[in-house]
Amino acid sequence: MRILHTSDWHVGKVLKGRDRRDEHRRVLAQVIEIAQAEKPDLVIVAGDLYDTAAPTAESTKLVTRALSALRRTGARVVAIGGNHDNGQALDALRPWADAAGIELRGSFDNPADLLIEGTTEGGERWRLVALPFLSQRYAVRAVEMYDLTEAESNQTYADLIARLLGKLSEPFAEPGVINLITSHLTMVGASTGGGEREAHTIMGYAVPSTVFPQNTHYVALGHLHRSQRVIGPCPVRYCGSPLAIDFGEEENVCSVAIVEVGVDKAAQVRDVPVTSALTLRTVRGTLEQLATVNLPEAWLRVLVREAPRPGLREDVQELLPNALEVRIDPDMLPDRAGARSAERAGRSPRELFGDYLDSRGNAEEGVRELFDELYDEVSSDK
Repeated sequence: MRILHTSDWHVGKVLKGRDRRDEHRRVLAQVIEIAQAEKPDLVIVAGDLYDTAAPTAESTKLVTRALSALRRTGARVVAIGGNHDNGQALDALRPWADAAGIELRGSFDNPADLLIEGTTEGGERWRLVALPFLSQRYAVRAVEMYDLTEAESNQTYADLIARLLGKLSEPFAEPGVINLITSHLTMVGASTGGGEREAHTIMGYAVPSTVFPQNTHYVALGHLHRSQRVIGPCPVRYCGSPLAIDFGEEENVCSVAIVEVGVDKAAQVRDVPVTSALTLRTVRGTLEQLATVNLPEAWLRVLVREAPRPGLREDVQELLPNALEVRIDPDMLPDRAGARSAERAGRSPRELFGDYLDSRGNAEEGVRELFDELYDEVSSDK
């Protein structure tokens, strides 16, 4: 069978105040074009359809239309909730999804509902465990559905996920069927893409690839935005995001994964680039050097090698209209951290704020006086 694996659309994402709706529309249109050309049996969207748990009506329309268009290619479509999604809100769309022939799984309410089965036109049987993102609290609740003891429930997040996957994948023991898993997880040893939500990639959320059963033919993951393979007991892969979410991802190659796999055929994966979004680039230099930059098809982060002064940002944006972030190059700032750390004890807020302004090279008239006024106002209220 052939699978198109995509994830981390983050529809509704705003980059430094800039709405990216048109980019998302073009990117999802290209993903649909790839599906039309590749004719997959199954499309997996491995979480983070939205960038926020409260998407706008426009974002919801864009996502539902994209899922419907993918379904119209003839493929089965399965989409799960990610850590940015509101799982219950996705489940509220189930009546629409069911009517459209789309398998939408937002949360872990019914374990039996997370095992999806099908047969390709060529007669290959497949089954898919579709496990949406679970917070640590809800992972415990999910495990408790299996009537475990208190000691068994009081385990690490990785232990809970391993136990859940072990239970959900028990039907994998039947031979002659392609066994698949999709989930939204952070794997130990995998590389972050740069724009993920930090609280859900650290603090005990990382799990080892040994949580996946050895008899799984392919694991389609979402959450990390960089396309990559994860070493494990079975083929485990992140497809990455189809567009760079933040400037930390400017080196990523945006793509979707096309997977060829059979009962007796090891999964073979190739990445198909998605090129419809503007690239993200970091440039640095003096105003004179920045005047020579010609990157009209990119959003820019600009590190200016000039002394701070009023109006500098406006001057940069006049030269580079696509500059979304303008900062003084850190190499231009004096490193006084070591000297200040020994002097901080006992210093007044006014003195500490003055140190901060000095460290940033900020000599704008009136800033210190304004701080004094605000500090006096706040202090007098106590």
